[in-house]
Amino acid sequence: MSATTGLVIGEDGLARPAWAAADPLLQHYYDSEWGMPVRDEAGLFERISLEAFQAGLSWATVLRKREAFREVFADFDPDTVARYTQADVSRLLDDARIIRNAAKIQATITNAQATIDLRADGGLPDLIWSFQPAETPRPCTFADIPTSSPESAALATALKARGFRFVGPTSAYALMEAIGMVDTHLIGSHRRGASGIWE
Repeated sequence: MSATTGLVIGEDGLARPAWAAADPLLQHYYDSEWGMPVRDEAGLFERISLEAFQAGLSWATVLRKREAFREVFADFDPDTVARYTQADVSRLLDDARIIRNAAKIQATITNAQATIDLRADGGLPDLIWSFQPAETPRPCTFADIPTSSPESAALATALKARGFRFVGPTSAYALMEAIGMVDTHLIGSHRRGASGIWE
């Protein structure tokens, strides 16, 4: 790894941040998805849900369980998840393929209901993307990347006001990075500017 940039050159000759070079699953996620624009309701609901489950854990842990999450949460269809009952919560708590945390499971159901409620006022995509900053950071090294921003704090506050749970400034910023609202690909990374939003 370059001490000055935080990038690792892979066997394919491409530069990635150290976190994306640490695991083949993370590398694939970084190369094909992370930082690409997501503007559909189900896609955003999925990412909010996964960010909540990630709290206190590694992102690699969440990615390894992602397909199971998609199965048990009906491909993150808010209309289906919003109808989950306590019996569904109990069923999910017995499913070792996912992260079994009662508060996070219940938050996913609550957030599905909040997502549906938002449809009457523009919808989840409009709300989230309204907090896109006018400029994106231009990080040179990993140390330059913030963990939150005024926009992520405002987004978290707005989501909480709409009934969402397990959303804070840090998880909101991670969401903004993941869905391409901010471009924190390190300078020199082969993915820098790949979203097409900023460059």
